[in-house]
Formats: sequence, C-alpha cells, structure tokens
Amino acid sequence: MRTASVTLVAATLVFLAAVSVYYYFIIRAAPLFAPPRIVSIHKGDSVASAARLLRRSGVIANTLGFIVYAELSGQAGRIKPGDYAFKGGEGTPEVLRHLVNGDFLIVTVTIPEGVTVHQIGERLEAAGLVCDNVFDQTAFDGPLIKQLGLGALGAEGFLFPATYHFSPLASSDEILAAMLERFYSVLTPQVENRLFELSLDARQLVTMASIIEKEARVAGERRLIASVFYNRLAVGMPLQSDPTAQYNYAGEVERAAAAIRVRSLFNTYTIPDLPPGPIANPGLDSIQAALYPAHTPYLYFVARQDGTHIFSRSLREHEQAIARIKHDSDQRRSPRS
Repeated sequence: MRTASVTLVAATLVFLAAVSVYYYFIIRAAPLFAPPRIVSIHKGDSVASAARLLRRSGVIANTLGFIVYAELSGQAGRIKPGDYAFKGGEGTPEVLRHLVNGDFLIVTVTIPEGVTVHQIGERLEAAGLVCDNVFDQTAFDGPLIKQLGLGALGAEGFLFPATYHFSPLASSDEILAAMLERFYSVLTPQVENRLFELSLDARQLVTMASIIEKEARVAGERRLIASVFYNRLAVGMPLQSDPTAQYNYAGEVERAAAAIRVRSLFNTYTIPDLPPGPIANPGLDSIQAALYPAHTPYLYFVARQDGTHIFSRSLREHEQAIARIKHDSDQRRSPRS
C-alpha cells in the first residue's frame, strides 16, 4: 500500500514538473514590447535558425522548447520567410502560428503606367520604404544598372508598372531588382524575335512605348498612335510629340506650348528620330502597341476634348481636324441664346 502511495506521489511530481516545464518553455507568454520587435526569417532558414532569432529578440522563452514544439506539431517545415513584427504577450504556439500563416509585414505599392523613375521614388517614399532621392540614385547609377549595362539614362522606362508587395525593410536595390525583373519577364523569345523584325533594341522599344503611353488616353487607340509614329519615322518626319518636349525626370511640369520651343535631346519637334531614351515607364498595353502597331496611312493625330483622337493622312486633313475640334470647343463655350 505504501509502495503504491509513493508511486502515485512520484508520478504526480513528474506530471507537475512536466506541466511546469511545458508552461515555462512553451506556453508562457513573452512580455509586451513597445515598439514591436522585428524578426527577419530568410528563405532557407531552418526551424533552429528561426528559433535562435526569436529567442535573441526575446519573442520566445526557450530555443529548444520552440524547436521541439515545432517538430512534434509537424509544423517545423512550414515556416514562411519574411519580416515579422511581434508585440509580445504570446507563447510558442501563437508565435509559430504567425510564422506558419505567413503573417509577415508587407507594404503594398501600386506603380501606374506612364510615371517617371522620380515619381516612382516619390510613391515609394510616401509608402515609407525609401527616400526618393536615394531611389533615384540607385535607379540611375546603382550597381544593378551598371551590371545590366543600362547606361547613363538608367532604369527609366524599364520599371514595370504593377502592384508590388515589399518588406518594410526592403532596400532600394531590392525594390529596383523586383521592378526590373518584372520588365525583363516581358522580353520573351517571341518579343525578342519581334524586335529583330522591327530592327529595334529593348531601349528603342520602351522609348516608343513610353511615348505611346503618354499620348494615348483611350486604350483602343494605342496601336493607331503607334502607327503614326512608325509611319513618320519611315518617311523621315519628326515625331512632334508634346510629351517628349515636356519630359524631365521629375515628371511633366511645363506647358506643351512652351516646352516644344525649347531645344533638347528629347524634344521630337527638334530631333528627327526617337529621343535617346524613354520619357516614362510604359505598361504592357503600350509595349504591345509598340511591338504590333496598326497598319494605317496616318501621319497626324489631334486630341478631342474627350481624350479620343482624330487621325489624318495629310497635313490638310490634319488642319481641318484641328479647325473642327476648335469649332466644337467654341460652340460648347458660347452662351446659349
């Protein structure tokens, strides 16, 4: 009888010790942190590496306890890389759940079609990612630009407009690499073959696409606008595109009527060819229009008030179109009798 009692007491003590250990190393929550502590789990990190990082930051109480719990729960191989913010007050199960669910910090930035590198930098700065002047420097003269041989004009035109998801700790180089990677994924073998047919290189493609992007207000007219520019190049006519004259890396700031009178390498009123580089970062639709322009006899176009254009084959037709648009505008402005 006495032996049974001793055994029961011993078992109870072992059970209580096990519960205490489980609570102390697994369940016990870390203190609350102010501000939250950031832990970066990198791709390829083992559960042991993650545990050491978490323990070093004070997020978990014990490295071995975290590893054992992760292994026994079958979740050791399901940890997702990312930057995690921990506010404290959580035990190992809750911490591990965040890592498995991928509750990492993320900043979403949408880059629209037709903006410049500098304007992209402004958006990134507004999102709290980088200083725009730092991004400018990286995009025009950074290591990646030199490796890709993009030259003095840098990444202008090669940053693909899209919605991106970045770590809040992402560097300018990492952000630039993500945008360039999206652009170069567009340059498929089919596109490369098409460039060969058009006798264009990648820079000339994005230069043409950027002009189309800035001129086109209606998606369905992109290929028509492209045809006008290609037709002009074929007969040696200047493109005479207002956005090229207005271009500067900060974005369009000068009125077209004044800009076209200023001589510059980008002003296609004063140069007989494509400008030396893109005037914006074009989207896929404009790139496709530059690759596959419509077949038309048009050499001119002029914008209506609603953003659509009238396309013309001759200067005479073009002048008539301008006069018609002016007449319609005057009619709208004149008071009704």
